[in-house]
Amino acid sequence: MKLMVCPLNGPRAITEFAYGGAVRPMPDPDSCSDAEWSDYVFNRAGSPGIKREWWCHIASGYWFIAERDTARDIVVGTFPPGARDAPA
Repeated sequence: MKLMVCPLNGPRAITEFAYGGAVRPMPDPDSCSDAEWSDYVFNRAGSPGIKREWWCHIASGYWFIAERDTARDIVVGTFPPGARDAPA
């Protein structure tokens, strides 16, 4: 069984989590152009490698950041949002 370590709840089965999307800066929807907003909504970097992603532990509703190596299909680390020790 594949496990993921929730920063709040510890190691749990991967089936207890929901993917929330890539961590990336959002443009200001009130001041950005339509092209900038469209790029943010529809374009993603799909190349394999280390990705920073939002994940949610479904049972507790806790959202956190995971670094995942999509080429090797492993979780490198997990961090609470805004953690100072989380890699940039």
